[in-house]
Amino acid sequence: QAQLVESGGGLVQPGGSLKLSCEASGFIFSRFAMRWYRQPPGKERELVAHITTTNSTYYPDAVTGRFTISRDNDKDIVYLEMNSLKPEDTAVYYCNAWRFSDLYWGQGTQVTVSS
Repeated sequence: QAQLVESGGGLVQPGGSLKLSCEASGFIFSRFAMRWYRQPPGKERELVAHITTTNSTYYPDAVTGRFTISRDNDKDIVYLEMNSLKPEDTAVYYCNAWRFSDLYWGQGTQVTVSS
């Protein structure tokens, strides 16, 4: 059974940093593209980072230069390093694994940016 478990969220001051982890199990991790999404309070879920099976990455303008996605295929983990955090980055962050018709989601981890 496929499973994704996020960790690393928490409360951080504006300008601070956090590194999220998403540990995968139950499927062949290296064959899946991995993504991080977030859902701010009262808003729709949005993509914040994407990494392919060959380590190509994509970021929307809102996080470009501040967020970095990476993956470790030996440990079956995808990371999201977040720097220069802003209050508007406050959201529940979810990881996602995608390959053709297979799509898996984690349960999410809360990130709160506040002084």
